[in-house]
Amino acid sequence: MITDLQEKTKFYTCRYDAAFKEVFLNEKNEEILKKLLEQSLHLKIHTIETAMMERNQGNVHVRRKVLDAVLYTDQGVIGIEMNARYKRYLRVRNTAFAFDLYTHYTYRGKEYDDEMQIIQINYTYGLGKKYDEVEVYELQNKKGEQLLKNFRIIEWNMDKIMKFWYDKDEENIEKYKYLIMLDLEQEELHELSKRDEEVKKYMEEVERINQDPKFREYMTKEEDDRKIRNTELREAREQGIEYGEKNRNCEIAKNLVSLDIPIDKIIEATGLSEEEINKLTID
Repeated sequence: MITDLQEKTKFYTCRYDAAFKEVFLNEKNEEILKKLLEQSLHLKIHTIETAMMERNQGNVHVRRKVLDAVLYTDQGVIGIEMNARYKRYLRVRNTAFAFDLYTHYTYRGKEYDDEMQIIQINYTYGLGKKYDEVEVYELQNKKGEQLLKNFRIIEWNMDKIMKFWYDKDEENIEKYKYLIMLDLEQEELHELSKRDEEVKKYMEEVERINQDPKFREYMTKEEDDRKIRNTELREAREQGIEYGEKNRNCEIAKNLVSLDIPIDKIIEATGLSEEEINKLTID
């Protein structure tokens, strides 16, 4: 059970999509965003169009119906999705987002153009050991021939990335520091920030939003809503199981009655009351 004190002292990392938006979709943090993208894509980003960032920055109460972030860069259109935990439906949902992005920017031009790169980056927690640090998905046939040369989905296994930090793997910490910083607690972030100026800027921004009462109020409300939804889902599942067991026991009771089994034995076998059993025979 989370106490009021824990809620007040909790440090929200950029594993939370709202925190990610507040930090990375702020125009003044464009250099930090570039570093993150360059490490995620293994290429150099020179320009990022900020119009999309301005539309989202400073308003954590707006819930996007598409990706957490959509950015124009000199490398193409990049969509970003933060997945704080892995669920089976996420890949279906995220792929739908990616195709929606592809459709939108393909139709927007005067002709069908496969030169503009459409890239989706998923930062996913909860994938575990099954996957490598990063998986790149493309549309191609069994011969390896690409159907679309300008469409990619890149999924980072953030569990493996964070393991480098916990294992104190210095080589990989340096290699993936801009990914690792996304989910470090405050004290750990201070430690990593001593190694890199951009990490330090990122740390200052994360600390800033964590000190913002409006942001904390939003996050507390979001977590409370999630807990309520989870509780309601659990209760619905339990009611469904209970309903299913009751129906099954009714069918068993009917069969036992038809076999002239004594009613006390039927009550013992099914847990139904004598009144419920009698009603079954009348119905």
